[in-house]
Amino acid sequence: MSPYTVLFFLFALAFTAFASPVGTEGAALVEKRSRTGRGTWFNVGLGACGKTNKDSDKIIAISSNIYANGAHCDEKVKIKNTANGKTATATVRDECPSCGSNDIDMSPSLFEELGDLDTGVLTVSWDFTD
Repeated sequence: MSPYTVLFFLFALAFTAFASPVGTEGAALVEKRSRTGRGTWFNVGLGACGKTNKDSDKIIAISSNIYANGAHCDEKVKIKNTANGKTATATVRDECPSCGSNDIDMSPSLFEELGDLDTGVLTVSWDFTD
């Protein structure tokens, strides 16, 4: 065998080793997914998460299927008004049984960071933050 053949073989072997996939066993896979839906506002009080809030608190209620018996209580959410680009951050504190899957209901002070209360309904995109 020529020295070039051996060198080529060693190079190919090393390249294959570095190109091999690395196992992800034990690594948590987190899906970060933006949702788009209707954003409305409500007068807050005792929420489904068991905490009493004020209208000045930056909180949201999420749809029942995402709420999942409180699995997301106290998680932070970033919200964007798709019409004007304004953004805000809120905390999940309630469930919204009348909301569609990706809709959220916001405290008045949070809604005002994104739009005018008189508008009543905004199109928003949102996702859970890290």
